[in-house]
Amino acid sequence: MRTISASLKRDARLVRQAATALAARTRVERGGVLSLNQTAVLGRLATHGAMTPGEMAGQLRTQPQSLTRTFAALESFGHIRRTPDPTDGRQYLLMITPAGSKALREEMAPRDAWLAYAMATVLAPDERDLLLAASALLQRLADFEPGGAVVER
Repeated sequence: MRTISASLKRDARLVRQAATALAARTRVERGGVLSLNQTAVLGRLATHGAMTPGEMAGQLRTQPQSLTRTFAALESFGHIRRTPDPTDGRQYLLMITPAGSKALREEMAPRDAWLAYAMATVLAPDERDLLLAASALLQRLADFEPGGAVVER
């Protein structure tokens, strides 16, 4: 069993609040063509490559059934394609298409432009370096899958 101190919980809350606020702020700058779910699916496929609907749902922390309409819409737009899974004939793999990659880039461009402008305006060069280092740490935290019990103290 792991215990978590009150001060670490407070620090965790501050990091979560800041990350949540930044994510919400960048979403305001979205291109607006894709839904948030569509953007999430395309982003995962662009980053991690082909995967089954179940793997996608697992990565997005949801049920495959809740993504059915999202997959269908993306396929109808030509942003993803489904191919048979070579290791399991009962499954299929989702793959991003060149059109899907283009749509994702266009969706993310306003967010990235806003954040780059904000970083250039608000942060000193050494602070930007620190933020870039912190981004790798945030990604490690986002990828963490806990094992075992956590005891609050």
